Amino acid sequence: MNRRTFIASTLSAPVGSLAAAPGHQKPNFLFMIADDLTYLGIRAMGNAEVETPNLDALMRRGCAFTHCFHQGSWSGAVCVASRSMLHGGLTAFHAQQRIEQVPLFGQTMGDAGYQTSIVGKWHLSNTTIERSFQDRRTVFMDGMFESGPEAYGRPKPGNTWSPDDTSLKGQWLPTRDWRKSASEPVQHSAQIWADTAADRLSELSSKTDPFFLYVAFTSPHDPRQAPKEFGDRYPASKIAIPPNYLPEHPFDQGDRDVRDELLAPFPRTRDAVQLHRSEYYAHVTYLDSQVGRILAALDKSGKADNTYIVFTADHGLAVGQHGLMSKQNLYDHSTRMPLIVAGPGIGKGRRVDEMVYQHSMFPTVCDLAGVATPRTVEFPNLAGWLHGSGGPKAESMFCWYRDFQRSVRTKDHKLIVYPKAGKVQVFDLKRDPRETRDVSAEPVYASVRKDLVARLKTHQKELDDPLVLPAF
Repeated sequence: MNRRTFIASTLSAPVGSLAAAPGHQKPNFLFMIADDLTYLGIRAMGNAEVETPNLDALMRRGCAFTHCFHQGSWSGAVCVASRSMLHGGLTAFHAQQRIEQVPLFGQTMGDAGYQTSIVGKWHLSNTTIERSFQDRRTVFMDGMFESGPEAYGRPKPGNTWSPDDTSLKGQWLPTRDWRKSASEPVQHSAQIWADTAADRLSELSSKTDPFFLYVAFTSPHDPRQAPKEFGDRYPASKIAIPPNYLPEHPFDQGDRDVRDELLAPFPRTRDAVQLHRSEYYAHVTYLDSQVGRILAALDKSGKADNTYIVFTADHGLAVGQHGLMSKQNLYDHSTRMPLIVAGPGIGKGRRVDEMVYQHSMFPTVCDLAGVATPRTVEFPNLAGWLHGSGGPKAESMFCWYRDFQRSVRTKDHKLIVYPKAGKVQVFDLKRDPRETRDVSAEPVYASVRKDLVARLKTHQKELDDPLVLPAF
């Protein structure tokens, strides 16, 4: 795999506004995004099995959106679509077509006078990173790190793959030049990204211009590796089996054999689910420790009081739920991610239970910065929710995965349609939040199903979804 960085820098015509209120300094932004972190990957979001003390503390000091979603994907690399929507501000089908033609998130901030920096994963094009960030010293342009065949189909007899074995590459990278394979000391990618972010915050401490620092972790994406001390906290035999565990998904949902699904054998045994979830939790806890180091560096920089902190993820992950391991599905565990915002004027411990899209952070950050949002941005601004004055309320949320799946979700119910498989599911989310019981054929839910179908078709029309659904 090509682990390349991009060095050149170009600037575009201004999009936002440089104006700040007299006597007021523009706020800074530290934006952190994880890879494959489900909404229940944080203890304070309701999972007592995982340890995330730094993210729990961040939730206590800021605002958490408890029902944050991505809008879907045109590829198995769901993070590409999610990040395209975040950085372009375009809804799903438009982002696929026009991201190269619109002002981007980082570009907008840079044109408004912000010092823009990226650390970690990008996974979009070279031209978009050129336009988005002025400082690009430690960037991973690809989707995931290499791992050998022994990382797949686990557990299996004779397989000795271990997440703390630093000789197995993956997240373990050479410290001198992490882009090259070499026989030299290694560090975890999360530590490298945290080190680089901390260094950048130290440099910015003496600057007067406001900054927008974007830190994109490659954790807890597989290969799910972490130092031994973190793995030791989660013995596989002690890990709970999720309530929506299935040995196999009840039908082929599309892309059944996508790479992510091959990490564990078919059918999914309870031992396999415990193993993968234990390694997932260890990786999440290690990620949390590196987030803590970045937050400590922000405090040390003297800029913390005037800095908004955003923590989110590109999407969630199944890790043994519904007979699945991946994110190429439309269950909540895969479409729903954390979104936490803390900073000046945001009340402590605030929770917003309204349904939102993570991609709304582009216009939201612009609002907080006093920067004009580009007219091309299609997602709503959430800043009102952060300050307690309210904001947009979505009656339903749309999501899609290639031509295999479409879904619509209200607060109480969800419909998932599988056009190629000829299947439909309806879930009563109030009674069944883990989506274990399909009620699509039950007469008492006939009117709910009819309403959800109508909502789905309305979303398709509004979003320019080209797929014509079969009769169902």
